[in-house]
Amino acid sequence: MKNRFPFRFGTTSYIIPADIIPNVEYLKDKVDDIELVLFESDEFSNLPSAADMQRLASLAGEHDLTYSVHLPLDVYLGHPDRGERKRSVGKCRRIAELTEILPKSAYVLHFEAGPGVDINGFSEAEMRLFVDSLHDSSAMLLDRMPVEPSSICVENLNYPYELVMPVVEEYGFSVTLDVGHLEYYGFPTEAYLQRYLSRAGVLHMHGTREGKDHNSLSGMNPRVLDMVMQALQDDPRTDRVFTLEIFSEEDFADSSRIMESRVP
Repeated sequence: MKNRFPFRFGTTSYIIPADIIPNVEYLKDKVDDIELVLFESDEFSNLPSAADMQRLASLAGEHDLTYSVHLPLDVYLGHPDRGERKRSVGKCRRIAELTEILPKSAYVLHFEAGPGVDINGFSEAEMRLFVDSLHDSSAMLLDRMPVEPSSICVENLNYPYELVMPVVEEYGFSVTLDVGHLEYYGFPTEAYLQRYLSRAGVLHMHGTREGKDHNSLSGMNPRVLDMVMQALQDDPRTDRVFTLEIFSEEDFADSSRIMESRVP
């Protein structure tokens, strides 16, 4: 599927049950972009070493790869406590510094308020505080993480994206349009494509199976996939990334077969 589409076709760095380098070795001739799913905690970290980063950069140069860097999931830029927000910004900066030598298509970022916090249950005052906190964090992020704001793509999650779109616009961020999330949470995919695709640097594609998302495209309504492909044809961008956000070799092979029939 490499070099087959008018966008950069990709998937995650966890397709085979191995570390990041073996996954990139496995995918290097199959995709144009690899989403690096990075995390760091007291119990476990998968952050590559400096030598690993050199290897990733070499593989990218040899095989025309780019990397979309998914910033850590335990980053809470909408947290009410400024100390927690500063810690989160620091985590993003460390990942940016670690991946500095890599050819990157985007940084993927979540706007969240805290671990396990459902923003949909917020009162009006809590909602205002969440958005105000995002404004503060975004200013800190761009001050401490000197990258082009447009390279930071804020992902839609389980709450209406219009809530955070003013922050995205004010700071010059781009959008990660997660179509799998739109379908899973029941948002109007066609309307989101019309509103946000022009600003989207990354799309995340995955299906739902047995009530869980991030599965093969066989779990996505074919009409939705066709709608997305038509929208991408109508608004072409060769630097846009189309990521199969899935996590197994079986789902990758199955999804690639489905995409084969959509090659222009």
